[in-house]
Amino acid sequence: MSTYLFESSWEVCNKVGGIYTVIKSKASTMMSLYQNYFLIGPYFEHNAKIDFISLEIPKEFKNAFQELEHEGIKCYYGKWLDVNGYCILIDFNAIINKKNEFKAKLWEDYGIDSLRASWDFEEPMLWSIAAGKVIENIYQNNPSLKIIAHCHEWLAGFEILYLKKYCPKISTVFTTHATVLGRTISSKGRDLYAVMNNIDVSREIYYNMVEAKHLAEKAAALNADVFTTVSDITAMESEKFLGRKPEFILQNGLDLEKFPTIEEVTIKHITSRDKIREFLIYYFFPYYVFDVNKNLVFYTVGRYEFRNKGYDVLIKALGRLNQILKNEKSDVSISVFFWIPMENHGIKLDVLENKNYYMHIKNYVMSNSPEILKKIVYDFICKKDVNQLFTDTFLKEIKKDLAAFERKGDPPLSTHNLEDNNLILSALRSNGLLNNISDNVKVIIEPIYLDGTDGFIDLSYYDAMIGCHLGIFLSYYEPYGYTPLESAALGVPAITTDMSGFGKFIKSKNPENKGIYVLNRSGINEEDFIKNFVQILYDYSKQPHSQRVNCKIKAKYLSTFADWKVLGENYANAHKKALEKNNDNNP
Repeated sequence: MSTYLFESSWEVCNKVGGIYTVIKSKASTMMSLYQNYFLIGPYFEHNAKIDFISLEIPKEFKNAFQELEHEGIKCYYGKWLDVNGYCILIDFNAIINKKNEFKAKLWEDYGIDSLRASWDFEEPMLWSIAAGKVIENIYQNNPSLKIIAHCHEWLAGFEILYLKKYCPKISTVFTTHATVLGRTISSKGRDLYAVMNNIDVSREIYYNMVEAKHLAEKAAALNADVFTTVSDITAMESEKFLGRKPEFILQNGLDLEKFPTIEEVTIKHITSRDKIREFLIYYFFPYYVFDVNKNLVFYTVGRYEFRNKGYDVLIKALGRLNQILKNEKSDVSISVFFWIPMENHGIKLDVLENKNYYMHIKNYVMSNSPEILKKIVYDFICKKDVNQLFTDTFLKEIKKDLAAFERKGDPPLSTHNLEDNNLILSALRSNGLLNNISDNVKVIIEPIYLDGTDGFIDLSYYDAMIGCHLGIFLSYYEPYGYTPLESAALGVPAITTDMSGFGKFIKSKNPENKGIYVLNRSGINEEDFIKNFVQILYDYSKQPHSQRVNCKIKAKYLSTFADWKVLGENYANAHKKALEKNNDNNP
């Protein structure tokens, strides 16, 4: 009752990355562990209008909020509707004029060099320091409370630095989900794990112009009562780059109660699969046709980080798989979706026209279906020839529509207009993935967020995933990696690697390596890795339906190891340790 847990993240009511999923999915578990659990995030009016509802401010917070408003810090108290949990959103706009003052203090107190830092550093800094002031004021107005402040990533780490100096009685926990320097080096195509032990950190941070973020992250890690991270991989990075070995590994999970059961998955898969098939028909069939009943749908999803996310090796492997299937004249085809939000120049008009022609044909057939159905029933009963189902007028109109539907050439590689130098587009072309009539592997880039209103499949992120047969996530740099877990929780088998935190975590639970396939990539040269990967894709494409169903069941089962009901206890242990350590240091 007397313990108050404040969990701060830039992604509370503010979806910008994977930590949003961590916080959102974990909230109900944290509420079951702590009666007084509050999330802290930034106040952005456009987000708050959708995701937030204001409530009466608790008496413990009223004085603190009023005092802070005099300093220009406005607090909004209410519920984050997506999680049905209490949160405090902080409007820090009125203190923007103090940003240089804050930066100077961070240099004096912690050696954080932010001279070259811009707004992407200053904005979370202002919010995070304001969050520290909020917790400080709540404590000063309620000194009997035991308060824990848990901060995620460098963006919230300034809260810890503020509390360390001005309110050390607050117990603090800092979690880094990926080190600033590790992500930066990997994103530039360098082999992070091969060079890690020889890296001159002080030189690298300035060379890569990430010194402010790195130094803030390091200061938060060194000054928190308890330092944690999400995987063994990131723990190794943290010890090297931040100078502190994490005390706890807090793996990411999901609230599996909110995911469909295996029975519900079966129904949802058919519904979503049929919508995806309808898309494939109007995307490809104006050019040529193939049997959609013998078509498998694979997908990958993530940030547009060509090497970090493994799109480079994925495309090379798909090119080889395509050639193998072509050579053996396989009747199986594979459609691979790249659901990767990236810069584009709008929808391709020919794809939109294809959809419109298709819908016109579909609607015309549907409008005539009652008469066609009556004729079928009548002809069967009268034992007439049921081959003559359609009137001459109907056939004439359909032929006109089908003629307008036809196109020459090859289907496009993307639903949207992309720059010619787009890395994924260029790699597809150079690996012979051109959507030619002879290609068994078809590819579709849809470079937008799946929110159910993309104009094509019109399925939400999870519903689109559930309609597929296999998810592929080959990240080279992936501190944890939610997507294979989400895929498995939806009953969709997934492929990941031992270079992702989740891959290493689930590998020990899955000695058969089925349902969630974990490919060895660490210490393996690229050529051998691609050969092994192609073999798994080929074997999967040959599996009978019953075997694929067993894979779905296995994937769903494996996801239970990452239920927050299991993993949430790790958070509670970290908080307990922080309280004990803070009490020892501040008796």
